[in-house]
Amino acid sequence: MLLAIDTSAGTSVAVVDRDRGVLASRDSADTRGHAEVIGTFIADCLADSGIAVGELSGVVAGMGPGPFTGLRVGIAAARSFALGARKPVIPMVSHDALAFGLTEPTMITTDARRREVYWSLYGGPDDVGLPTRLEGPALAKPDDLLTPDGYQRLDAATISAAQLGLLAEAMYVHGRPFASGEALYLRSPDVTMSAGPKRVS
Repeated sequence: MLLAIDTSAGTSVAVVDRDRGVLASRDSADTRGHAEVIGTFIADCLADSGIAVGELSGVVAGMGPGPFTGLRVGIAAARSFALGARKPVIPMVSHDALAFGLTEPTMITTDARRREVYWSLYGGPDDVGLPTRLEGPALAKPDDLLTPDGYQRLDAATISAAQLGLLAEAMYVHGRPFASGEALYLRSPDVTMSAGPKRVS
């Protein structure tokens, strides 16, 4: 059983089981209220599922792509919960959740703000039904992003932690590697380190 958390778009939390599917989920499409709801969503999902923390096998963290401020809320929540529960963190590429279950080659995009989008390109599913990411995640201006011939396009506003958790379960069963532990911000944060005190004359 896994607790899954993703804040790469809105805020999504779920408890999933390999055999029983989605046991509980909470979702908000608000792209700016992650910190206000993440703790409540985690508590509600655990309560609704009836699963004790000790029964979890791990905590899935959606690693993006996503805007810096929102994405780090979910990653920090996943890491903190996993540390307290003494469970492993399972990093996952958030776009892969959107591709899970699709049968056609697809370009997936999500909002990156600043008039840009994150995109990933997927072929059809592999021999066990898992997404095959061919390119990305990457960042582009919408006008510069062309959908290749033979591909459908999916512009997504939200990402489901439930779907991300179920994908993690399927990848584990089939021995597929998870993502790296690095967040996929794909652009530098707005805040930069000071170069030192300014001279005042």
